[in-house]
Order: sequence, then C-alpha cells, then structure tokens
Amino acid sequence: MIGSLLKKVFGTKNDREIKRIEKIVAEINKLELDYEALSDEQLKGKTVEFRERLAKGETLDDILVEAFATVREASKRTLGMRHYDVQMIGGVVLHEGKITEMKTGEGKTLVATLPMYLNALTGEGAHLITVNDYLAKRDRDLMGRVYDFLGLTSGVLLNGMPNEKRKAAYECDITYGTNSEFGFDYLRDNMVSKLEDKVQRSHHFCIVDEVDSILVDEARTPLIISGAAEDTAKWYKIFFQVSQMLVRSVKTEGIRDIKKKKEMNIPDEDWGDYEVDEKSNNLSLTEKGVKRVEEIMKIDNLYSPENVELTHYMNQALKAKELFKRDRDYLVRDGQVIIIDEFTGRAMEGRRYSDGLHQAIEAKEGLNIAGENQTLASITLQNYFRMYEKLSGMTGTAETEAEEFMHTYALEVVVVPTHKPIQRADMPDLVYKTEAEKTTAILDKIEELYKNGQPVLVGTISIASSELLSSHLGKRGVPHEVLNAKFHAKEAEIVAQAGRYKAVTIATNMAGRGTDIMLGGNPEAMAVKETGETFGETFNEALAKYKVQCQEEKQQVLAAGGLFILGTERHESRRIDNQLRGRSGRQGDPGASEFYLSLEDDLMRLFGSERVSNVMEKLGLPEGEPITHNMISKAIANAQKKVEARNFGIRKNLLEFDDVMNKQRTAIYSSRNEALAKDDLKDTIMNMLRDNIHSLAAERLVGEFKEDWDMAGLAEKIGELYDYEITDLDEYKSMSVEEYAGKLCERIEAHYTEREAHFGADMMRKLEKYILFEVVDARWRENLKTLDSLREGIYLRSYGQKDPIVEYKLLSGELYAKMLKTIKEETTSYLFKIRIRDEREDLEMKRTEAPRNVSYNTEEGAEEEKNGQRASDKVGRNDLCPCGSGKKYKKCCGRTV
Repeated sequence: MIGSLLKKVFGTKNDREIKRIEKIVAEINKLELDYEALSDEQLKGKTVEFRERLAKGETLDDILVEAFATVREASKRTLGMRHYDVQMIGGVVLHEGKITEMKTGEGKTLVATLPMYLNALTGEGAHLITVNDYLAKRDRDLMGRVYDFLGLTSGVLLNGMPNEKRKAAYECDITYGTNSEFGFDYLRDNMVSKLEDKVQRSHHFCIVDEVDSILVDEARTPLIISGAAEDTAKWYKIFFQVSQMLVRSVKTEGIRDIKKKKEMNIPDEDWGDYEVDEKSNNLSLTEKGVKRVEEIMKIDNLYSPENVELTHYMNQALKAKELFKRDRDYLVRDGQVIIIDEFTGRAMEGRRYSDGLHQAIEAKEGLNIAGENQTLASITLQNYFRMYEKLSGMTGTAETEAEEFMHTYALEVVVVPTHKPIQRADMPDLVYKTEAEKTTAILDKIEELYKNGQPVLVGTISIASSELLSSHLGKRGVPHEVLNAKFHAKEAEIVAQAGRYKAVTIATNMAGRGTDIMLGGNPEAMAVKETGETFGETFNEALAKYKVQCQEEKQQVLAAGGLFILGTERHESRRIDNQLRGRSGRQGDPGASEFYLSLEDDLMRLFGSERVSNVMEKLGLPEGEPITHNMISKAIANAQKKVEARNFGIRKNLLEFDDVMNKQRTAIYSSRNEALAKDDLKDTIMNMLRDNIHSLAAERLVGEFKEDWDMAGLAEKIGELYDYEITDLDEYKSMSVEEYAGKLCERIEAHYTEREAHFGADMMRKLEKYILFEVVDARWRENLKTLDSLREGIYLRSYGQKDPIVEYKLLSGELYAKMLKTIKEETTSYLFKIRIRDEREDLEMKRTEAPRNVSYNTEEGAEEEKNGQRASDKVGRNDLCPCGSGKKYKKCCGRTV
C-alpha cells in the first residue's frame, strides 16, 4: 500500500530515468535549428572536431548532446528520417550501457546510429550484433549512408567471408554482424600462430539488437569449434536400430516407484522398456528395458564400466527418437540435419547438437553420419559479451527478463515510452477441448478476416503446424504466404508485406524479429523487389509509384481494423508471445491480438490442463465452444513462469560451469597473445626451464636426511627431458635444494646456448615459437576434453552430499595446474631433443601434433631416409619408445605427423 502510494508521488525508477534523459533530449533539440543551418561540409567537419576534443581530454558524455544533434541532422539529409524524441531517449540509454525496451515499429535500427556514431569516435571500434546475416547487411547498407556522410567507415561480417575481408570489416569504425560471427572469430583468433592472422581488435562498445533473443534464448548453447575425433558412426546406426526395438512405457508414465507399479497389478509387458518425462525433457530405461538391451547387444551388464560408452549411445538414440521431432526441433535440408531455434523458429545453419545427439538424429533420419568432434575451443555467449568494456542492447521485450539481465550481465532495463499511444486490442485467450476443434475455429477466423480485408499474421510454434494450417487454407481457397525456417531467404520480403489489404501470413516465431510490418505494405521493399536496387533514379520512380499504392491500401486496412495477430498456441516464454502481439499496433496503428489454445497443446498438456479440463466438463460446453476464464489465464501464466524459471536455471548452471573454464581460457589466451606479439621468446622459455628444474628438484630432493634424497631419480629425469648427464651425483650434499637447482639451471642453460650456437639464433627463435604454440594448443585441447568429461560425471558427487560446482572448481583447478606443469615440461624438453636433417634447410612446420623427440639425424638414418623410412619406424607400435619416455611408441613419438 505504502509502496503504491510512493510510486504515485515519486514515480517508478523507470519513470525517473526517463525524466532525467528527457532533459538531455531537450538540450539536443535546442541545437536542431543551428545544425539545420550548417552546410554539408560544416556538418561533416563535426566528426574531426569531436575527435580533436576527445584527444584533448573531453569525454564522450561531454560531446553527447552535439554528437546526437549531428547524427539527427545527417539522418534527415541522407535517409529522410528524423529521430523522434523517444528515439533520442533510446539512444542515450544505449550509450549509457543499458538495455532499451522499445516496442516494435519504434525504429530501433535508426536509434542505434546515435550511440554507434558517438562511441565509434574513439577509434576503438563499435559493434552492432543482429540475429541474422540479412539484417546485418540490410542495416549496415541503410545506416551506412549516415556514417559515410559523417566520415566514419562501416563494415559487415557475413558467413563464409574470407579472413582478409573480415579483418577489413573489423578495422572499420563501425562493424555489423551476427553473434555467431563475432564469437567464432574470437575463438579462431586465439588459435592462430601468426599475429597478422588475427582479425578482431578490442572489445570496446557493443549494441546487441534483439538482446533477449541473443543474450537469453541462445545463451543456453555455447559456441564450439571442434575437430574430428574417432569414428563412432557405426554405433549410432546400431543403437538407432536398438531404439526401434524398444517400447515406450505409456500406462506407467510418471510413476517412478517399481513397488507402486506392482501394487497396481500392471503386467510387466505394459511397463515398457523406457519412460519419458517430457516436463524435464529426459528419459530413462526401465529394468525391463535394460534386460532387453543386454539381450540384443549380447552383453552381461549394460552399466559395467567397460560399457559406459554403450549407455551413452543408447540414451542419445532414445532422445532422438522421443524428444526431438522433425520440423519442430530440426529440419532436413540437402541431406543435413539443421537445428531450428526453438525461440525464433530460424534455421541455425552450421550449428550441431553436442554430445553425439546430432549423430543420433542423423541415424534416425537415415542420413550420412558425420564423425564426432573433439572440442578445440569454446565459449558461452554470456562470457563473450561480458568481455566488452561497455555492453548495451535493444528489443521490444526485455522487462520480463530484467532480473536475469542484471544477474548475468549487470545490465539495467529501461522501458522507453512509445512515440504514439498503443491502440491494439489484446483479447483474452480462447481455449478448446481438442486440437481439431481449435484448428477449425482458427480456419474460420482467418477466412472471416480475409473476407473483411483485414490482414492477419498467424503465429505458430513449429514448421509442422504452419504447413498443416497452410494445407487447410489451400483447400478453403484462401490465398496466403507461409514463412518458416524452410523459407528463410524470403523472410523479410514476406513479413514486410504482411500488413497489406487481405494479406494472410502464416509464420513461425522468426517473423517477430527485425522487419517492420507497415499497414498497406512497405513501398521501399516493393521498389527493391521490382528494381533490384536500393537507390538511384529507377528505384526512386518505383518507390514513388508504390508509395501511392500503399497509402491507398493503408486506408482500406485501417477501415478493416488494422493488423490482426492470431496465435495458434502459447509459447513456453511470455516474451515470445509478447513479441508476436507487438507486431500489431505499430506507431499508434489500430490492431488486435488473440490466442487460440487447446487442452492438447504441449504447454496445457504438461502444465495443469487437468483443472481446466474439469471446469470444461462441469460447464458442459458443446463441441467447438471455447472457454475464457481468469483461472485459465492464471494457469497459463504460471506454466510459462515455471518453464522460464527452469530455462533460467539451465542458463545459470551453464554459466557457473563456464565461469570456471573462462578463468582458465582468459589466462591461456592472454599468455598466448602475449607470446604471439613477441619475436623473441627465449626469456619465456628460459623461465619455463628454470621453473621446471626447480620443481623437479623439489619433488625428488625431500626428507630430513640428504642420504634419503632421490638424486638418482633426478639425474634420470633430467637426462630424459634435457639430454643432459649429471656426472657428479654427490655434489648436492654441500648445498641446499635451491642452491643445487640453481646450479643445475646454469649448466642446462649453457647446454641450451651450445645448441643455439649450433642451429643459429634465428632458427632457435622460430623453433621456440612453433614448439610453444603446438604444445600449448595440444594441452589446452586435452584440458577441454577432460573438463567436458569431468562435468558430465560431477553431478554424482551430490550423492555424497557435496556441491557439484564446488567440486568442479577444485578438480578443474588441479587439472589446470597439472596442464601448466606439462606445458613447461614438454616445451622445454622438445627444444633440447629436436634434430635437423640438414642445417641449411628450414624445419618444415606443418605438423598438427606437438613433436615427440623426432630424430632427423642424417648420420644415423641416412640409409633409411633413402628408402623413405626412418630408423624409428622399425619400432613396433606397442613397444617402449626408444626416446626413453617410458611410454609405448604409438603414444609417444609414433604420434608425430
């Protein structure tokens, strides 16, 4: 009560923010007439002036008012668009490193030009992230006119673009691209062996368009660069066939207690071989199922340690069979399984399910099974975007996720008022008993709207449902357009015209992103389609013609009631439903929205349809009659909140684990980049050598009495690693461990200096750099694989009353320390062992594995080299390696390419 009263008196925090920024906008508006009076050259000269002022010590905040006034005037002259005051407010919010929530149609693309220009003045680069390549190119081509006019360069990143063009795009003042392109470029940059091969600069300022889609929805899947691992394709084929022989439990769904099942007198054959829990998106074999698999595979115990891989293949095969549906979760195109983003409905080209699930789906669909991959580098979107000095975002729907944005990214959400009041009528949901009744009602409604001339955008949550509706409408003779992940290339073209008179557009969730729906049609899109141009005399003629046509149609659409949004099912996330609703009512236009549901919809079926069903039964509603009730609305909202909370938990959990890896990744990449920038790494190598020798001495020279020190073991290890023989085994007796280790360092460094004199300093510097990167990359890949395996099994620690995250941190820390020790040991050791066949030739640096004591000694192997064979090739794969490592040859020198 008191809180409500205070809000009425002082306003909400959001209200106070808007009022504060409105004062800044008033200052910008005061300059408008002065800037209108400037010549083009004078306006362009502002960029040079601002940069000079920044160089003298002024801040971006100091020049914000003038910079925003400059961009507004440049936009009027180049695009014919003037920023509204609410767009100026949005621009200030973005510059301050916050999220601006602006409704669909409020012109967020134009808003971004203000902070992008201002922050690009520093010369450190400003990035704008979009949800797909089309929008990245479209927005850059259009808004690039403003930047070009003001003397700033702008570039765009596109999928498949060569490195030279990528580097050029990053060198621009302003760069547009998708989150995947930026993230993968970062990972690739940290795998290069030459500084000039890196494409990215700093992570200075970034605006994420459709920020909720990218930083929330897509954040559950990390970006992964992988390489080929061992071939396991046959196992996925075998276990797909096994999964087809198993039967899902139906009668006992949700009953986990075997004793309870027996009390219910359900016959064994009705239990089924496995149970599916759709709420948690998981499944498990029953006892009967385990026995069945053991019989089919002819094994004694499916869960014995040697069969752990088989249980993995079995689980993935069952998941592919039951939980992943074609044209809902993925589509098949050109013999490839392509993931469909569950939130946007877009096809995620190039992405693959991890942990063998993608291979299991390929087996299910009878496609060629790609080899499993080993992770070479990975990062979550959360940790990538948190690297930016200043991060901001914009979307039409962020407020429902404000808590997560603050928790994960320290981003505040500011809701910006609309330019004109919203006139859209949001009607209550209609709930039908069956899917068939709902479908009939939807078709009747669409047909009614079409006859009245009112455009309708029909939102579906899967490709399958969009195609089913399309088929029914075809039979009824209703002309329409279908937009889903299968027609991604036509997305913008279809959506741009969804507001025309009599237009019927069926779309998956992807239609809610990035393209403005204008009542009467989009004249610019029509002109582009006709001419294939975005400017010029021909384009202008076509544009003028279509402006007249669209204006006439707009009056017809307004008379019919504006754009009607018809939702065919509630999405798990309230944001996606709000995004769909927000397609109507643009810039104060009239419109309406209505959702049609059935008790058979996934959300209703899994989360509380029983109470709703009971109400419908008591009311005795006739077939085809819907129900609207507050209880239903609450039940749906609660169901969505449950799913949103679960998904937030998944993302939070992913981030907690990745934060552990992120500290390691940051340290490794930082050290790697430092080394990459240097031509001379001798000091680094010598420091590693000293660390390793002191460590070896500390491990072996222990005990109260020196007679107990393992001097022989130390001598053997030093000889093995550094090809150096310790001749006086008693010398240590008159020294401390530190003194002796220091003496040993001096002698082995002298030994290294001799090798350098033999090979030449230039050759040694090249070898140091090459060997260091090969070893670091190989060990880091190995560490990633170990961490993946550790994470898979760490949850078992909870049975011992231990926190899995804490355990993961402890164990991963131990693994990291071990990795660093191995890197130092292997790098220094290889540099003492490598041999060059001919001193006049450069060593070929084309190996993919770190060299393992490779011998190119021409005296020892000259005859064998003539015959195309090295002396070491005579060693059997399972024999001990002749290098003295104590390992089998196949795991030591035999691995060298």
